[in-house]
Formats: sequence, structure tokens, C-alpha cells
Amino acid sequence: MRIRNSGFHLLSLLLLMGCEAKAQEPQTLRLTNTIPMPSVEGRIDHMSIDAEGRHLFVAALGNNSVEIVDIDGGVDAGGIGHMNEPQGVFYISESKKLVVASGGDGNIRIYDHALALIGTLEKLDDADNIRYDAQAKLLYCGYGDGALAVIDPEKPAKVADIRLDAHPESFRLETKGDRIFVNVPHADEIEVVDRAKREVIAKWPLKAAQSNFPMILDEDHHRLFVGCRNPAKMLVLDTGTGATVAAVDCVGDTDDLFYDMDRKRIYISGGGGAITVVEQTDADHYCVAENIKTPAGARTSFFSAGDDRFFLAAPRRGGQPAAIRVYQAQTAHTGK
Repeated sequence: MRIRNSGFHLLSLLLLMGCEAKAQEPQTLRLTNTIPMPSVEGRIDHMSIDAEGRHLFVAALGNNSVEIVDIDGGVDAGGIGHMNEPQGVFYISESKKLVVASGGDGNIRIYDHALALIGTLEKLDDADNIRYDAQAKLLYCGYGDGALAVIDPEKPAKVADIRLDAHPESFRLETKGDRIFVNVPHADEIEVVDRAKREVIAKWPLKAAQSNFPMILDEDHHRLFVGCRNPAKMLVLDTGTGATVAAVDCVGDTDDLFYDMDRKRIYISGGGGAITVVEQTDADHYCVAENIKTPAGARTSFFSAGDDRFFLAAPRRGGQPAAIRVYQAQTAHTGK
């Protein structure tokens, strides 16, 4: 037993030393550009990208607009105004359509490649996050007191409702299975939905932390990363059992979280003034590599895996205009 304990303590010490060493390494994300959005006021919500057209779509909720940012040109190229609290945006690359969910009026608006409005679906109270099932060609939108709307974007029409215990925040669809994992913070749980049955098949209570808002899925390791605000933690759940296998301290007031599969990193943005970068040693072991200082209130973000760029939305503060901060992901030890 003494030999086993020594081995365990040695392994724990090595893991701790590895985390401390990594925490001293500079610039997991390197700031390369800041793109001002001078006309944008108020809170900024979620984003989506047209990778081919090189545009970032930004839900400027407090400004009642969707801003269109020219990524390569480094400018705010204008936007779609007269929205009512746009919260969710999703660009469907295969059909070149932009989908916008407005929480204020409960409308889902669909725009074509020229950004002409081609369809509206109404009466989805507090319409929020949007996801797309590319295989089934269906949209999912979280809304109301507790539901996911299943939407045919070609009509557009709601084809089904999946009832939940409370309003959903971030949710993620498996690409290698039929499940949807849904953050339901007011119920302090994650609800697991079967897409084929269109019903909840499991509920996973969260005990290590609550106020679970952002999440991302690592299907290769069967892990779900969940950002919580109370206390500020990233929880790691086993997608087979729902068990929490790790908990890592992170920035406060977190609202977005992304997984960099190539570098085995998780990027967490929050209004607490930082991007927390977490490194994945293996499926069960994680450590904070870096906390990158950001403007207070910069809560939402987007990671483009195709070109390794991380976009952070910073709202207007005093004399500083709203802006998109563009970071380039760095490969460890090479600076590339």
C-alpha cells in the first residue's frame, strides 16, 4: 500500500508541476487585431461565421442589430438594423443563409446570401441560442419557459417542440449520435434529448457548481465541458454517465466556451475580465494554462477552428467603442 500511495502522490505532483509550468508559458492566444464597432451600444450576444465569405455575424442585442464584420478588412461592414434584442445567430454555410433569433419579439428571421429577408417564424418567446443539424437539415432554437423548437428553415416552420424543465441556455448536438445536451440553469441540471424521439431521456443534476450557461462537446473523449457562474468553474462531464470527472476554476460571468481540438484546449470567455485557457492532459485531467486579461463585460466569443482564430466581443465602455478582438491560437513551444 505504501508503494501505491507513493506512486499516486508522485503522479499528482507531476500533474501539478505540469500545470504550473504551462501557466507560465506566454500567449496561448495572441491578440492580432481589434476591429471597432463604433455605432454599437449596449450588450453583445452570440456570433457566427461565414468562413468562405470572411464575415463574422455579431448579435448586438443592446443595439437591436446584427453587425457584419469584415474579418480580413478589419472593419465593421454595416449590419441589419431594426431587430428586437437579437440573441442567437447561425450562418448555414451550405445554403448561405443567415438565421437570427430575437428574444424581444420571439421571431426567427432567415436571410439569403444577399441578406434579404426571405422568411420569418413568429411566436417563440425569448428566442435564444440556435444550432443546426446539417444531416437532417433542421434548426434547433431554445426558447420560452423551457423548450427546444425544431425548425425546417426552408419553409420556415416549426415542426416539433421538445419540452424542458426551464429556459435552455447553450446546447450541443452530437455529430456521431442522436443526442442533444442542454444547459438548463434554472433547474441546475443538464438535460439530455434524443433527437429521433424528440424527448428528454436523462437529467444530470449539477452539484459542484450551478448557473450553467455555456457548453461545448468533445465527442472523441466522450466529454462535455460546462461553464458555470456559481461558483466560477468549468465542469467536465462524462457523456456516457453524466458524472462530473473534473472541475477547474475559470473566469467569472462566463457566457461562451469553445474546444480547440488540435491543441487540446478550452477557451472560456466571461464578463469577469479574462479569457481562461484550460489545457486537456487527457480525458480526466485539466489545468489552467493562462488567464488573458480582457475588458470587463467582454462575455461572448467565437472560435473559428478553420483558421485558428478566436473572436471576443467587447461592449462599449466609457470612451472605448465596442469592438471585436481577434486572437490567433498559438501552438505550444513554437509560437506559431
